[in-house]
Amino acid sequence: MSVVTPMVCGMTEQLIIRARSVADVVEAVGRARREELKLTVVAGGHGPWSHTPDAGMRIELSAIDGIEIDGVTVHVGGGATWGAVAARIGEEGLAISSGDTASVGVGGLTLGGGIGWMTRLWGLAVDQLIGAQVVTADGAVVETSATEHPDLFWALRGGGGNFGIVTRFDFAAHRLPAIVHGEYSGATDPRSVLRGMRDVLRDAPRELTVTYMDVPAMDPSAPAGARLAAVWAGTDEDALREALAPIGDLDGMEATITTPAYRDILMEMPQPEDPDQRPPGFIGGNGLYAELDDDLIDRLIAFRAAHPASVVFLRSLGGAYGDVSQDSTAFPARHATWFVMAGGFDIPGLIDDETRALIAADWSRIEEGRLAEYGNFADTERPDAVAGMFDDVAYERLRSVKAKWDPQNVFRRNHNIV
Repeated sequence: MSVVTPMVCGMTEQLIIRARSVADVVEAVGRARREELKLTVVAGGHGPWSHTPDAGMRIELSAIDGIEIDGVTVHVGGGATWGAVAARIGEEGLAISSGDTASVGVGGLTLGGGIGWMTRLWGLAVDQLIGAQVVTADGAVVETSATEHPDLFWALRGGGGNFGIVTRFDFAAHRLPAIVHGEYSGATDPRSVLRGMRDVLRDAPRELTVTYMDVPAMDPSAPAGARLAAVWAGTDEDALREALAPIGDLDGMEATITTPAYRDILMEMPQPEDPDQRPPGFIGGNGLYAELDDDLIDRLIAFRAAHPASVVFLRSLGGAYGDVSQDSTAFPARHATWFVMAGGFDIPGLIDDETRALIAADWSRIEEGRLAEYGNFADTERPDAVAGMFDDVAYERLRSVKAKWDPQNVFRRNHNIV
């Protein structure tokens, strides 16, 4: 285990613990507890906690990244990234419902739920979690599953990093020999795209998942403009074309259909020149919505048109996502059919306070009617908003589990449940 002590904010220090074993994690947690250090855990991905400069201790798990395959059960180290997992298990014709970005950490995405390309077919990442190894606040190493410490296992499935440090995830993987991927762009009327996408997904086969993104020019992985991306779990290109025919027939729409490996559709996030540089601020938010109705569509279209440095992003839910009973996991809003995000980039020098206020007001109108906020897309600590990431029954249950497993709130650098 290596320890680095950079100076931060004058005379305060942050200890960076690069753990290489479970024993390292146990030792670090014990020290943080004894010395009452503010503890941040970085599971290996690119999330906001990796940019936290506060004094205290930061435990980095990226070296605990082993991937072992036992039939269709996959054991994944707590510091692995989804790109590495997809590449390794893809060699065996397997896949796990993950996010859509290669550099996302398995730990952060899974503990927060895990919406991705296979959510309609297999459910969330947490819906495939069958066990975990956890270092708890008192330094114990416990195995948890539906039959071992089931209260802790339930809380891990959507309750975030509140309950311990997961050093190993056990997933039930699925056979996935191939996929079909479609990119649809060029339509002259984005409102027709959104309405057509909504209508198609109401009765679409579970093999189909779509995302819609309308963004300013940012980087090669996200070119400017509106486009719809689709994945069909299988080898039938015609099935994808037929399912999305109402989209493909829109004026100006052009479609590119390919048959990549699953691992190849996971985006690569561009790395900043300065790895310690925080990304620009974001004014807006996200939500899980029961329905993508015309009013919500109109508000999204108006938002994007009014704010040039803004982004609108949607992903289809339903299918297997909705098969899971609400009380089976901590994740909220199992009857939602769409995930929606909208916001503007707060780039110093490019927007003023008046513009910030306008963006916030427009987002508040989009926010109306959402069922819950998706914590994995909320990149700042907002204690007053945490209850809105769960339903009321689950939130109270999570508080009870927190009181049992972390009564001193050692694990509080997250969307903290107290």
